[in-house]
Amino acid sequence: MTDELSVPDWTGVSASLLLVGLAALIAYRQRLNLTRELLIAAARAGVQLVAVGAILLILFRHTGLPGALGWVVLMVVIAGFVAGRRGAGLPHARRSATLGVAFGSAVTLGALILLGVISTHARVVVPVGGMIVSSAMQATGIALRRLTEDARRNRDAVEARLALGLSAHESFLPYRRSALRTALIPAIDSTKVVGLISLPGAMTGLILAGVDPLTAIRYQIVVMYMLLAATTLAALAATRVAERTLFDPAQRLVPVAE
Repeated sequence: MTDELSVPDWTGVSASLLLVGLAALIAYRQRLNLTRELLIAAARAGVQLVAVGAILLILFRHTGLPGALGWVVLMVVIAGFVAGRRGAGLPHARRSATLGVAFGSAVTLGALILLGVISTHARVVVPVGGMIVSSAMQATGIALRRLTEDARRNRDAVEARLALGLSAHESFLPYRRSALRTALIPAIDSTKVVGLISLPGAMTGLILAGVDPLTAIRYQIVVMYMLLAATTLAALAATRVAERTLFDPAQRLVPVAE
């Protein structure tokens, strides 16, 4: 099967470094001060993917569903750490991000497994879980960043609402809704144009593997729907948790660090 798909060998992978060199050359010639970061990113990606590939080989062969779920938990922790940096300045931003990613991922992946939509084999759970966690991470990061900006920019407005007798939840609700809308727009736009502008990864991978396009489309529909759910649930949970950390027990808005 791999011969039919013309999967690149390591010589081909090495040859693809020419593309990285081209990008680095452009960054250098344009004085973007990104050449070093670009080369480091490329090197890290290669090392990380080789390491992960070796780990997944062991996981797929020996651990089954428990090992797959353990790997998904690890991805959630890393995703929460990354997304939490987008909310720098919020109290306990990483905790809010991790809880958001965990909630969106657990509900979405759990539903797919319990309803029998996907197989419980590790080689299915891990990549599907990775797509879910990645989508939840992106939505959570966007939501927390917008929430942080609004908390800084609209402090006077929030405090005025509090002074009028509104609760902390009611005072901050318009800004939480704004953060949710901002986080969900990319996922909604991607869903609207799926198949028209690009063929998403799951569908492309199945087609390259020789699966009938109509069969691949069914899988891709499931993927798009699960990503919509994951992004919505993750962003909702993260913003709710973050909102509570923005107010003290006396319902006063706490300072948001720059």
